[in-house]
Amino acid sequence: MTGVRDAVAVAHRREWARVLAATVRVTRDLDLAEECVQDAYAAALDSWARDGVPDRPAAWLTTAARHNALDALRRAATLRAKLPLLVEPAPDRPVADDPLRLVFLCCHPALSPEAQVALTLRLVCGVPTPDVAAAFLVPPATMAARITRAKKKIAAARIPFRMPAPAELPERLDAVLTTIHLLFTTGHTAPSGESLTRVSCAERALELARLLRELVPDSREVRGLLALLLAGHARRATRTDASGRLLLLSEQDRSRWDRGALAEADELVVSALRGGPPGRFALQAAIAMLHASAPSYSETDWPQILVLYDELAKVWPSPVVALNRTVAVAMVDGPAQALAEVTELEDDRRLSGYRYLPAIKADLLRRLGRFPEAAGCYAEALRLTENEAERAFLADRLAEMRERDAPG
Repeated sequence: MTGVRDAVAVAHRREWARVLAATVRVTRDLDLAEECVQDAYAAALDSWARDGVPDRPAAWLTTAARHNALDALRRAATLRAKLPLLVEPAPDRPVADDPLRLVFLCCHPALSPEAQVALTLRLVCGVPTPDVAAAFLVPPATMAARITRAKKKIAAARIPFRMPAPAELPERLDAVLTTIHLLFTTGHTAPSGESLTRVSCAERALELARLLRELVPDSREVRGLLALLLAGHARRATRTDASGRLLLLSEQDRSRWDRGALAEADELVVSALRGGPPGRFALQAAIAMLHASAPSYSETDWPQILVLYDELAKVWPSPVVALNRTVAVAMVDGPAQALAEVTELEDDRRLSGYRYLPAIKADLLRRLGRFPEAAGCYAEALRLTENEAERAFLADRLAEMRERDAPG
């Protein structure tokens, strides 16, 4: 049974978006489609244990979910009137860009930007609602209500399940880029769970970014996003040791970074920076590539990274950008200057509950030898963190600070 559960889990990680998208083609109702797909995965546990895991799990799940959808529609009194309008002929093979089509459905301008991203993370990527809430720094109940309202709005507005026309793309693109980036971030460092990463989310984000580049090859921001994701993913294997312990960038074995992915990212970011002022994804990719191209952590071009952060803050004045910038400030101007800027950011309510703020402050205090204050900040970061790999790292640092502060 363990083998079957593993097979279902793998199919969930890899195929959720495709199965859901295929089912939305039938139902035109996100709630009903999601329910039918969940039932299909539940049925797979019994069926695959009895009959064996099928050769094509995604096809099995898609067929099961479609049958569930048609059964549900047949039970509805309005089937005879609505079915001809709702049902599209099922394609013989999975449609390659269906997951991207689903992203565009969720990122329709009828929804608020926050709802677009949240709905995509939940529906397209299968990210649990509490983890979506963590990405937005809001309580899970608030996020659940936001997602429910978004689905109802799509149903009420009868938003079609199709790829936008070329004229519609500009107003839809930014939300899709933001969503794919957040999906990657959720996979790069999982908001909760035992593992530091959630690889399926990161890989799905990369897949979506590649599909998006095929759709809009001339977009510099799409190239920047793909470069940013590749630069992050290239380091994945070195971000923890064999026991799962988190390794800082300064501790990672750079010889094990994926050079093929970095070469592709480098080519993309160079083209993304040409042709006018760069956008936020091109700038973030440029920062990532400066890290990736440095021979060692100490030889990183920190002054240039700080210049890029200053430019990024102009086009994307986010408090998270301001906080990340302080890491570069610490390397260029020293930890005391960075600490002053972090302290100012503590007044920004948007960072309330953001675990990386006390974590960065703790590191700066540690470097300044202010161990009791550093211990307090590590304890606060530990309280806010639900990822076990991060918790273990913070707990070690907290113990180190208390040991250094102990009477000799």
